[in-house]
Amino acid sequence: MSETPQIQIVLADDHALVLEGLRALLSAEPDFLVVATATDGERLLEAVRRFTPDVVVMDLQMPFMDGLTCLRHIRAAEIPARVLVISAFGDAQTLRAVVEGGADGFALKTDTPEMTLAAIRQVAAGHMVFPEAIRRWLVRKPAQDPNALTDREEAVLALVAEGKSNVQIGVALNLSENTVKFHLKNLFLKLGVTNRTEAASKFHKR
Repeated sequence: MSETPQIQIVLADDHALVLEGLRALLSAEPDFLVVATATDGERLLEAVRRFTPDVVVMDLQMPFMDGLTCLRHIRAAEIPARVLVISAFGDAQTLRAVVEGGADGFALKTDTPEMTLAAIRQVAAGHMVFPEAIRRWLVRKPAQDPNALTDREEAVLALVAEGKSNVQIGVALNLSENTVKFHLKNLFLKLGVTNRTEAASKFHKR
C-alpha cells in the first residue's frame, strides 16, 4: 500500500497558542507534514531556507521581521515555496499588500478548520486562494460602464498584445505576477474572451 505524498509545511505565528493549535490541526492530516515552526520572522526565514517546504503558512504580525518583509525575502531569494498568509485582519490595505507582495493565498484566523485545511491544499496544488471581494480593491471599476477597462487593465492588455509574458508585464508595470493574473482575469471577463490570443485580437481591432 503506497503512502500519500505529504505536503511539507513551515508554520509561523508569534502567538504560541495559535501556533500549537495550527500544528495540531495539520498534524492530524495524513497528507501534511509540519517540518518546522517559528514565532518570529527571522526564525521563519531560517526555517524556509533550511527545509525548503512546499507551503509556508504564516501570520503578518511577527517580531523582528514582519510577515510582509519575510514574504518579500522569500520571493527575492526565489525559494520555490507557496505562501499562505493567515491573518486576523481582512481589510483592503492588508489584502492589497499581501497580493502585491506575491503571496499565493490569504485566509482569516476566524475561518473554520475545514476552510483552513482546504486553503492549504489549494495553495499547495498551485491555485491562488483569495476572497472574491479582493477584486474590488485591486481594481476600481468606472461608475458609468462596468465593462470599461481601467487604466491599469489597459496597460496590461497592451503588453499582452505585444506578446509579453506575465513576468515581463509585472516587471514593466512594477506589479507582482499574482496581481498581473488578477488584472488579466478581470479584463478577460470584461472583454468576453477566454485567452490571451483573443484579448490581443480585440486590442488590435480597436
